[in-house]
Amino acid sequence: MSLAPTQISAIVDLFKDPEENSDSDEDVVTGGSTAALGPGSIGPEKGSEDNSATEPEKKSKDIWAEEEIAEGSEFDSVYDPRPQPDYDILYSQSVTSEDIFLQMGNKTPMTASCENMTVKIKLPATKMSDVELDVKSKFLDCRTPRYKLGLHLPHPVDPKSGNAKWDGKNDTLIVSLKMSREYDMFNF
Repeated sequence: MSLAPTQISAIVDLFKDPEENSDSDEDVVTGGSTAALGPGSIGPEKGSEDNSATEPEKKSKDIWAEEEIAEGSEFDSVYDPRPQPDYDILYSQSVTSEDIFLQMGNKTPMTASCENMTVKIKLPATKMSDVELDVKSKFLDCRTPRYKLGLHLPHPVDPKSGNAKWDGKNDTLIVSLKMSREYDMFNF
């Protein structure tokens, strides 16, 4: 026994509460066809809102706004044949005897309690004069004739308070940076 769509909707109407509001969350498709629904019926109707008042007018044909582009992405190049050198990121914090013995401070062994970040970049067969270093708040760019490192830093840093040292014995560049995070006032 097969039922027609109109018979099924009549059976559904029998089980509905007569006091229930007809504007329920369930959408009823009339006419037994879903041909009227399509990809164009998703979202607000085209004439229902005026988007020109809410969106700023674009003056160029750029796809992204300048604030949406990650800092340091201008240094990324997939066509650069130079290999990435080995590097290590180390964290350190200033502790006092109260932090260690009495455990009275807010310091923990996590990186959230660290104030300094040290990046050690191993650059074998490189002279100090060949190293070009540029540090932004969230990006470190180190280039030599043989190596290229574009490192997105895990925490924001103060690029003006950092320093770099060359370890000629190990052919390593040691970059010390002071982290500057938004909620550091609560961690220290």
